Amino acid sequence: MKTYQDILDALGDPTRRAILERLRAGPLPVGVLARDLPVSRPAVSQHLRVLREAGLVSERRAGTRRFYSIDPAGPALLRDYADRLWDLALERYRDAANTPPGRRGRRTR
Repeated sequence: MKTYQDILDALGDPTRRAILERLRAGPLPVGVLARDLPVSRPAVSQHLRVLREAGLVSERRAGTRRFYSIDPAGPALLRDYADRLWDLALERYRDAANTPPGRRGRRTR
């Protein structure tokens, strides 16, 4: 099962983020993805493998070519994680807003 940690690890590399940005337009083969990137075509293939293992990219074969596209499940998992963080931040903000001014910043034992 893929986790948000797998996704964050995969997104830690700027080349992988650039590949995902290119895939936003739709499915592309490795050769097209490799154009204008500062790494070789085999390196792009390795980055795609990491993105695929993290659940961010899917692969479809068409004859001898492989087309890569964004797998919606990966970004959805990352969005769920971000939503949980946001919900926690909103809860903390609500708690702080509802605390009387003289009690803010005091710790209870």
